[in-house]
Amino acid sequence: MLKRIISEIDFQDSIHVLGFSDELNKLLLQLYLDNRKEIRSILGELTPKLPSYHSLEWRLDVQLASRSLRQQIKPAVTIKLHLNQNEDQTAQVLQTDPSTLLHLIQQLEQALGEMKTNHCRRIVRNMK
Repeated sequence: MLKRIISEIDFQDSIHVLGFSDELNKLLLQLYLDNRKEIRSILGELTPKLPSYHSLEWRLDVQLASRSLRQQIKPAVTIKLHLNQNEDQTAQVLQTDPSTLLHLIQQLEQALGEMKTNHCRRIVRNMK
């Protein structure tokens, strides 16, 4: 529960970017201070219980020929993702071609880069 409580300064920084007047910002701060434990407990109950990463297996399959085409190269990447959720372990099997996998990697790297910006750091700090 203590992890979910942010300081007055962090709260003010968070609402300052919204562009409200100083009077409204002070009123919002006072409302937050009066009700922050109740707000945080409700938000804690509403957070989804998402699965977490456990392990990953992958395999590269390449079809070199078929009856109709004697010379072809058709690669496929198969990924088995093992996840933990509420003490249970599940597995998801995904299959894609290498070009789509490269695009997915680029998008994930871009998202990780976004997490290093000051704006995202402030949001993540306030969510904890």
